[in-house]
Amino acid sequence: MNRKAFFKLVEIQTKVASSIPFLAGVVFALYRYQRFDPLVIFVFFISLICLDMATTAVNNLMDLKIVQYDLSVGQVKRVIGLLLMITMIAGLVLVYLTDIIVLFIGMIAFAVGVLYSFGPLPISRTPFGEIFSGFFMGTLIFFITVYIQIFDLGFIIMTYADQRLFFNVHIIEFIVICLVSIPMIVGIANIMLANNICDLEEDIANKRHTLPYYIGKKNAIILFQILTYIAYVWIVIGVLFKILPVVSLLVFVTIVPVKRHLEAFKKNQEKDKTFICAVKNFVLISMVYLLTIFLGVVIQRVIH
Repeated sequence: MNRKAFFKLVEIQTKVASSIPFLAGVVFALYRYQRFDPLVIFVFFISLICLDMATTAVNNLMDLKIVQYDLSVGQVKRVIGLLLMITMIAGLVLVYLTDIIVLFIGMIAFAVGVLYSFGPLPISRTPFGEIFSGFFMGTLIFFITVYIQIFDLGFIIMTYADQRLFFNVHIIEFIVICLVSIPMIVGIANIMLANNICDLEEDIANKRHTLPYYIGKKNAIILFQILTYIAYVWIVIGVLFKILPVVSLLVFVTIVPVKRHLEAFKKNQEKDKTFICAVKNFVLISMVYLLTIFLGVVIQRVIH
């Protein structure tokens, strides 16, 4: 398989959805905990990106899109197998470098990644696709990226005694990390939602009953808009509670182009014309959000 065919199979352009939460986790760990470990970051990224590519390849195999790429089933299965093998090896190396908690979280991520596109009823074909894609890509990736850099701070402690397994979690920090990922959760969920809105008629014909099928296209478009504005509301709350740096309010400079993209999608929901609006909004909001947290790191260094 040549590079061009491989990139088409794994839809390399869509990997921004997993890369941004990863990068945000790197800068947030630096901002809140003053931690940066390039080795564990690199190992986790390899595991993450390979799992993401494998999931996409499985999805394209299940939807028979490989015909468009002039690829055989055997070729695709070999690529998927290799990607999953690299994912597991990198994951085990990461566990060795950190702790057993990462293994438990990684197993959950691996299972969801596979079940999202594979099995008798893939998650992507149900009304829960947006929830799983938003939560697991927006929160889990961000959470792991932060955790692997602060695991030795006792943020999560696992003990075994009297045939019982106990988890001791610093609940405030756990909540903080989850809340910081909200702009990415809603952004990724919106990409999935926009995709399902655009494909609604085709999905119904193929008996794929996604969220827009159950709530209707009109309500799905309203939800699409609400989710976008939730990101802005959360950032204000995060700044007020001093979870985020004040400079994170600069994210509001994106509201004009974001609103323009929302209006364009509201008027016309076509895969080849307006679906990109969801991707643009996610990248725009998330990248500025990420950069403002990094700016908060720089300000910290200057002050101290």
